[in-house]
Amino acid sequence: MNIDRMEFLAWMERLMDRLDILGDHIEDFQKKRNSIDGEELLDNQDLLQMLKISNRSLQRYRSNGKLPYYTISGKLYYKLSDVHQFIRESFNPPTPK
Repeated sequence: MNIDRMEFLAWMERLMDRLDILGDHIEDFQKKRNSIDGEELLDNQDLLQMLKISNRSLQRYRSNGKLPYYTISGKLYYKLSDVHQFIRESFNPPTPK
């Protein structure tokens, strides 16, 4: 079976458009899956990378009640707004000299 170059390029262009559409749908699905009440949820790994802290430090923040968390199917999640509030409360402004 021979197809000319133009037909092949047109077919590949349609295929790439479809893949882009599927990629957008997958991103939307992941955002919906990792949200509650329209708010983004972060898991332990997300938070460890975002805050650049150890697993033990994160556990300590949870135990001290400084960082609210939710358990869903045995996995820990944190609301993005709670994380932002935790960062604001933990921020120490520089002392004037």
